[in-house]
Amino acid sequence: MPDRITSAFDARTTAREAAAGHDLSGRRAIVTGAASGIGVETARALAEAGADVLLAVRSVEAGEAVAAELRRTAPGEVSVGRLDLSDLPSVAAFADAWGDRPLNLLVNNAGVMACPLSYTAQDLEMQVGTNHFGHFLLSVLLARALMNGAEDGQSSRVVELSSIGHRRSAVNFDDIHYRSRPYDKWEAYGQSKTANSLFAVGFHERFADLGVTANAVMPGGIRTPLQRHLTDDEMRAFGWIDEQGRVNDRFKTPRARPPASGPPSRPNWRAWAACTWRTATRRSRGPRPIRSRA
Repeated sequence: MPDRITSAFDARTTAREAAAGHDLSGRRAIVTGAASGIGVETARALAEAGADVLLAVRSVEAGEAVAAELRRTAPGEVSVGRLDLSDLPSVAAFADAWGDRPLNLLVNNAGVMACPLSYTAQDLEMQVGTNHFGHFLLSVLLARALMNGAEDGQSSRVVELSSIGHRRSAVNFDDIHYRSRPYDKWEAYGQSKTANSLFAVGFHERFADLGVTANAVMPGGIRTPLQRHLTDDEMRAFGWIDEQGRVNDRFKTPRARPPASGPPSRPNWRAWAACTWRTATRRSRGPRPIRSRA
């Protein structure tokens, strides 16, 4: 088994700190879901390291507002493209617009969590349809661009956002889209995150020899619009917020750093996975190997 990668980062490492010291000048990156939450901070860190970053977002207006903010401090070019991961023709149109131009980094960050039962434009259960199938199609359609971005000694990179929530469910291949079994929003979320992790493993196995590697990362506790479908009572029950609505110290929020006295959480693996080329062939302590029980 390859040696594990260790780093000097701790539980409160920010995206900027993870990317510090890396010169990404001339590299092109796409970050999905970069109009809010940790997607903004991932895009910011990459752009401030010199990368040209395309914010792939559902709302171009929201994306342009974020791009305007990032351009104030980023030497890299920041642009915006429309991408709706719950609509596969939108995914295909986005990839077609990019074409075969060299692409160095694809951060599959966007996601939906614990939403009521609903379906995508193609009648896929919303969580697995958006989190997995949308990103699956995007990555496959951009595979040629990623191969074109590979250079001697430096692979192109796919970073797949997973979650400890994968422990809630394997992939139920008999009824992925809840046609017949009762819907459970957390089980559905877990299934989608297991699919994300397994996709990273499968993509890496198929494309590593072609110069494109993939890592699945768990970003740690975050408080962002990802929780839009949860009530305060649910988040209190999980210990994510207290009775006054204050966010648990171990959680990260955009442009915020938890106090040093807070309990530990995971460091910013997504920015590190995007910047640290040696994770191509060795396993980080952040992502853990996932096996479906299905």
